[in-house]
Amino acid sequence: MDKKLKIGVFGAARGHSMISILLNHPHAELVAVCDKYEPLLMKAKEAAEKAGLSITCYKTFDEFIQHDMDAVVLANYANEHAPYAIRCMKAGMHVLSEVLPCETMAQAVELIEAVEETGMVYAYAENYCYMKHAFEMWQRYQRGDIGEVMYGEGEYIHDCSSIWPRITYGERNHWRNRMHANFYCTHSLGPLLTATGLRPVKVVGFETVPPENMIELGAFRGTGIEIVTLENGAVLKSIHGDLKREPSSINYQLYGQKGMMETGRLEGDKLLNVYIEGNERCKGTWENYDPVNTIAADFASKHSGHAGGDYYATHFFIEKILGNPDGKWSINVYTAVDMGICGILAYRSVLNGNIPIDVPNLRLKEERDKYRNDNACTNPEIAGDDLLPISSFGNPEFPDEVYDKVRQLRLEGKNA
Repeated sequence: MDKKLKIGVFGAARGHSMISILLNHPHAELVAVCDKYEPLLMKAKEAAEKAGLSITCYKTFDEFIQHDMDAVVLANYANEHAPYAIRCMKAGMHVLSEVLPCETMAQAVELIEAVEETGMVYAYAENYCYMKHAFEMWQRYQRGDIGEVMYGEGEYIHDCSSIWPRITYGERNHWRNRMHANFYCTHSLGPLLTATGLRPVKVVGFETVPPENMIELGAFRGTGIEIVTLENGAVLKSIHGDLKREPSSINYQLYGQKGMMETGRLEGDKLLNVYIEGNERCKGTWENYDPVNTIAADFASKHSGHAGGDYYATHFFIEKILGNPDGKWSINVYTAVDMGICGILAYRSVLNGNIPIDVPNLRLKEERDKYRNDNACTNPEIAGDDLLPISSFGNPEFPDEVYDKVRQLRLEGKNA
């Protein structure tokens, strides 16, 4: 194609990976970047100049959205994506949204309806779905290699305590300090839902005891666990949080009617292990291998963010806008919302004694009205009278000194 898509990035910290991809993508051009932090804007501008491009930098979103753009990548705070996505689509721009899709059930409804009303492309940048092992599982499941899913597990264990100063800046009300653990579920659950293509219909939530080393940093939340029932009756377990394990664990398993797939867990393991039963019961063959990129491989190999996941989330978004076949791998708004609301509803299960909660099918307009004004969450700016505690184990108030200490570590460039 002769004309490249003009794309802007909102959020230059998390958005740095997407900025570098857009500076080199054959079908897209980075034209604008927005961030409130001046040094990040300067870093983006320098990267663009090095690539022979000129970009416009903005410190406010209101100015940024006025720029001439075909699409926007939302890489701002994780709990703020839906409102900005809605604004962008209503302004005539396609949207690639970073994790998470929405903070409340009301936002989920409004987001879906904005996509339907505007006709703009919405894509969810759940990069863990595109890591080599997870993306290979997705492709093999869709080919029918292991048959229909019966059970699956997704695990995202990442102890963030040491880097807490760098990712929360010592801000008391940073979303990482306020959001309940169950909400951040799409790294563990997402690859299972995209692979199977099935909709969740019920969820039960759990929360572990908050770890002491996170409490010392002003974060009071345990690890989130969701048990999800799919529309075909299969069951998935999703676990994610700050449990003690190094290196961090990004692990997935799918058991089907004809076999199973699981990703390598320990250092030195092959990335993917596949068992397929033969014609005789309980006898089959194993494949143990490291998948390789086969789609846009030359470009993908140059971008390693989140094991290549950042590249593919961005690339498939572009392909979707252009109407190209590979756009089929882009995660649409319905699947994105399915992933996100499982966590929102799982916390309600936790608060009500781990009872099963039905997951609505928000593809259906008749199921939306119940949630249209449902703003229950842990964010006081959004929840209003529906404010939830930050943990099922309590809602403590930390002294300012806790956050002052974290802020000082950040200013000194130190880990906790």
